[in-house]
Amino acid sequence: MTSSRGSDPAERHPLLRFFYSDWRPTRMGRWVNRFASFWSGLGLPPRFQVSLEVRGRVSGRVRATPVVIATVDGVRYLVSMLGPGSDWVKNVEAANGEAVLRQGVRQAVRLVPVPKERRAPILREYVRVATSGRTHFPIAVDAPLEEFEAIAEQYPAFRIEEV
Repeated sequence: MTSSRGSDPAERHPLLRFFYSDWRPTRMGRWVNRFASFWSGLGLPPRFQVSLEVRGRVSGRVRATPVVIATVDGVRYLVSMLGPGSDWVKNVEAANGEAVLRQGVRQAVRLVPVPKERRAPILREYVRVATSGRTHFPIAVDAPLEEFEAIAEQYPAFRIEEV
């Protein structure tokens, strides 16, 4: 099955094809994500990675996903490197933004969607700090802001508000 968005740019890298296929994590990718979420939840490095916990829209069980926080002008954001079809994005939307960030301690948050016309600087910062996540973006780290504006609709971003 091929996504209407084309193939995930990360799939151009032979090693990353073990972890992602058609904008979704593979079985190996899911295992690595579970480990990274556990690791981040303990508060271990890297400091910009946390475990996002949100209630599953189908199962109702709390699902944990490792995510990277991008900070722009003192405001923290989450970006979906796998686009709007990512399970954590769908779960956040179904939970009306209610979630928990875990990095040694649990912090209840509300995730507020960022309109696509305001995402470009957030995406640029995300690509700068998320060294593994940047492989899912079709542009270079140092690309001009206009290139990030052109892809903003493909990558949901959420502002993190403390509850």
